[in-house]
Amino acid sequence: MKKLVMIACLLTVGLVTAQDGKPLYEKDGDLVKVTFFHEDGSVKQQGFYKNKLLTGAWVTFDKKGNKTAIAHYENGKKVGKWFMWHKDGLKEINYENHTIASVQTWKEDTKIAVK
Repeated sequence: MKKLVMIACLLTVGLVTAQDGKPLYEKDGDLVKVTFFHEDGSVKQQGFYKNKLLTGAWVTFDKKGNKTAIAHYENGKKVGKWFMWHKDGLKEINYENHTIASVQTWKEDTKIAVK
């Protein structure tokens, strides 16, 4: 019985911790991986910091776990291709020198030719 009560307590603490809205920080070599959570405890956003600056890929999720955005950073600056999903399709934003260089919108009904 004690084991059952202990397991129930641990599960409750785990659920409360995941739902308290506090980000989770994990050391990964010279990077710090951070995970933000929705109110229901599902993952909202994940990415990395290096020297306290955003770096690498940052992925954002909706409450159902679907990706809603992928962003790329280098030394805290926006770089490369970013992708943002919305109900009508996909938006691709290309950053060069921390500035938007181009934007492409892909609609659900866009035809893609494959050779």
